[in-house]
Amino acid sequence: MIWDWLVFPVDSQRAHDVGMALSWHARSMVLAWAVLAPLAILIARFFKVLPWQDWPREVNNHVWWRTHWMAQSAAVALSGFGLGLILVSDQNTGTALFHRFAGYSVLALAVLQVASGLLRGSKGGPTEPRPDGSTPGDSTPGDSIRGDHYDMTPRRLVFETVHKAGGYLALAIATVAIASGMWRANAPGWMWLTILMWWAALAVVAIRLQSAGRAIDTYQAIWGPDQVHPGNRIRKRGWGTVRIEQDRRRT
Repeated sequence: MIWDWLVFPVDSQRAHDVGMALSWHARSMVLAWAVLAPLAILIARFFKVLPWQDWPREVNNHVWWRTHWMAQSAAVALSGFGLGLILVSDQNTGTALFHRFAGYSVLALAVLQVASGLLRGSKGGPTEPRPDGSTPGDSTPGDSIRGDHYDMTPRRLVFETVHKAGGYLALAIATVAIASGMWRANAPGWMWLTILMWWAALAVVAIRLQSAGRAIDTYQAIWGPDQVHPGNRIRKRGWGTVRIEQDRRRT
């Protein structure tokens, strides 16, 4: 019966009895890596330009950036909380070893993500505050100041490669960690079904947004497509991203 599969542990030979510490460890990690992290990545990839935004006339929308870093910061905080809980457990055999290896790999990548974000360099560009505190108030390229992001320096290029690759890799390993943890805990069917349906919904949304050309190049989302901006004169970054000159062939 489907009802029995939903409410009882998936392995009828084992009990679903993990105790308080491990149960809250699982909840915090699932919230961090099954919900917040993939949602933050999806928003960062597809909502640099909002659907109602008059882009490229209107640029530099901050909604995606604030949402991304706040969601990822919450995921890191939840991971730290979950780690503290798991340290009180003495389960270190069988699938627990595999689960721990995957989990610690995700935590290491999370630390790398935080470090790379802190070391990403300066922004620069037409609207960057001047040393005297003034701003030009527009996007006039000739009034720009130097910055790692605006000039797309080697430091910025390394950051983007490491940060994006590390994020996707962490998400992939987190999927394995969550599945192995749920199997170890002998989670009931409804938990598996809920997470799988959430992931499937995210995948469908991502496919539709990718097909609709919503993965706008970060540089152009911030500063627009004008070739006067130095970052528009180099090869675009990231797989499947959209850049007006290269992808749409329009001005």
